[in-house]
Amino acid sequence: MHFDEIIHTVGGFGKFQKLLYVWISLPQIFLAFHMLVSIFTGAVPPHRCRGSGSSAGSPGSLNFSLLTSGELSCPVHSNQSDAGAFPEGQPNVSCKGGWEYSTETFQSTIVTEWDLVCDMASLNHVGSSIYMFGLLVGALLFGILADKYGRRNIILISLAIQAVFGVGAAFAPNFYIYTALRFMVGTSISGVIMNAFVLGTEWTGSKQRMLAGIVTDYSFGVGYILLAGVAYLIRDWRKLQLAISAPGFFFIFYILVLPKSARWLMINNRNEEAWDLIRKAAQMNGKNFTQDLEMCQVYKAEDKSEIQTKYSILDLVRTPRMRQQSLIVFYLWFVNILVYYGLSLNISDLGMNIYLTQMIFGLVEMPARTITLFTLNRSRKFSQLAFLLVGGSACLLSIFVPNDLSVLRTTLAMVGKFGITASLSIIYVYSAEVFPTVIRQNGIGMGSMCARLGGVLAPMMHFLRLLSPQAPMILCGLLPLLGAALTLLLPETANKPLPDSIQDIEGHKLRFKSLSLCSACQQQA
Repeated sequence: MHFDEIIHTVGGFGKFQKLLYVWISLPQIFLAFHMLVSIFTGAVPPHRCRGSGSSAGSPGSLNFSLLTSGELSCPVHSNQSDAGAFPEGQPNVSCKGGWEYSTETFQSTIVTEWDLVCDMASLNHVGSSIYMFGLLVGALLFGILADKYGRRNIILISLAIQAVFGVGAAFAPNFYIYTALRFMVGTSISGVIMNAFVLGTEWTGSKQRMLAGIVTDYSFGVGYILLAGVAYLIRDWRKLQLAISAPGFFFIFYILVLPKSARWLMINNRNEEAWDLIRKAAQMNGKNFTQDLEMCQVYKAEDKSEIQTKYSILDLVRTPRMRQQSLIVFYLWFVNILVYYGLSLNISDLGMNIYLTQMIFGLVEMPARTITLFTLNRSRKFSQLAFLLVGGSACLLSIFVPNDLSVLRTTLAMVGKFGITASLSIIYVYSAEVFPTVIRQNGIGMGSMCARLGGVLAPMMHFLRLLSPQAPMILCGLLPLLGAALTLLLPETANKPLPDSIQDIEGHKLRFKSLSLCSACQQQA
């Protein structure tokens, strides 16, 4: 008997699974906090260089309202005696007299504390990219460790790392230590996201997996919205960092309530522990678990060690059709994450109140994820294509809106965020169905790596503003449109059997392996 049949017998989504999803959904709220907090902790308030000709020492006399962006307040090479004057041009010198910052919106940020403006502004964006690089490292490291030591253990370790290093970042003495601590938090984020999703999937029946997976996405959206309120109430960056990190220590009780993966235990020949958990799940779900069922052999069709001895990552690109589909899916992962965080991390460029914009962008997450529940069953392919078109077109249209129409620009960005969020939800399901069983794990792993690469590059999109103020939104528009066109080359997978082999993809003659059931299972049949 396959493990999915056992899950169906004990209840595919009963009380046991629902409680499990409560446990794996709660940390998602704090993951959203950590992923997006740099919008506020790394914000650049209006600022001005103290100069010999300016009102040094009297920041209250400076009219910060005239400074609409950090770039306009940076000094340039000039023969003017007043170092506080700001003629038009690109900033290229430092401020020797020190900086004065507006405290109207923020009491303090890492920018105001460590003067990360003008010639030092790039450090702020590089720091965000290093954090995102931590997610890539965490995906590689904790993915391997989870296969070896179990999903539950790695989730617990990742939550501990997140709490310790997150709190540590609130007391960082300088920017470089702060960045290193945030990097460690980033690695822990991947450890929680990946393994919580896998743990939930391995305990859930096949028919409920799509719905159950989106449940955790809703929790991330809740965190997205709540962050706006928390940041509005806490305007000091150190206190804000502490507020989102310290509650992580409460997850210590997960040692008592978070179950292991019975599927993983069986694959690692820890059958007695697995059956104890399965009996507990059956009892909680109100199902009868007979002795005959326990005697059935569980075929390890998804045993990773067996798969890896026959197939490798190279098989993703070895044959023509598989290569085409793999490269397109990898691109879709990359562009979805790049545009998602490109829009999310640069909301201050839209010209509206940063807290209100953050809340609106968070609210958009809910209908965007909900609508995919109705479109996915009709068509994976055209759902992906349509939402990429919506997201890309809205971003592209926003470049034609004048800066003084901030409400219209924000509305278009919101529509773009809606499309990309829905598209991102779809690619999780779609990619799992495009890759055949024998290389599905490799395919999703490579897709995740491409996604993290997009996350690393997302904060760097800000530097495109040096070429043109519209350049970031042009990129956020064109890349999804290209992805929509490439999606036309992918197969439709809705309501179709999953491919098991590369031959299924290439259309060659199939070879099937016969599996015999044990005598007890045959008698039940």
